[in-house]
Amino acid sequence: MRAEDEVETLPDLLRDGLDVVFVGINPSIFSARNGHYFARPSNRFWRAFSASRLSRGAREAMGVAVLTPERDRALLDHGFGFTDIVKRPTTRAAEVAPAEFAAGIAALAGKLEKHRPLIACFQGVTGYRPVHRAIAGDTAETGLGLQKTRIAATRLFVAPSPSGANAHFSRAEQIQWYDRLAALLF
Repeated sequence: MRAEDEVETLPDLLRDGLDVVFVGINPSIFSARNGHYFARPSNRFWRAFSASRLSRGAREAMGVAVLTPERDRALLDHGFGFTDIVKRPTTRAAEVAPAEFAAGIAALAGKLEKHRPLIACFQGVTGYRPVHRAIAGDTAETGLGLQKTRIAATRLFVAPSPSGANAHFSRAEQIQWYDRLAALLF
């Protein structure tokens, strides 16, 4: 039996009226076992998000300087949600099969159409690229930032992957991308 077969996935943290839904490729086994999004200590999501303008209101309302994975559910009350394209936990995102992406994209589109967040923020171009191809039918390269395509009324934004394995972007650059996302909202 594979290790991921023994691990339950993370629940979607979604509801109507959200400002931003963070969209990962799929949960890591570590995150699924810990029951929180982006739980691996080497993942830069929480440190970068906490240092950005995007999280200022949530941090002030919660009375904390730094948000941690254990706050993921509480962020629903502050306009932030979480989901993944593929819900099966794996050790590495590269283990996700193309057929899983295809099914996951359809499910993600349904979630976004149902809940209608203002923006879906994809965590990395690698995860967004197949979504772009599926919804736009476009094979052109995609980049970071606000995208031209939408899913229903939801605008799509791509931030660099916060994975510790992503050496292309520093924590400071990650923060800047979350600040750019904040500028679209506030």
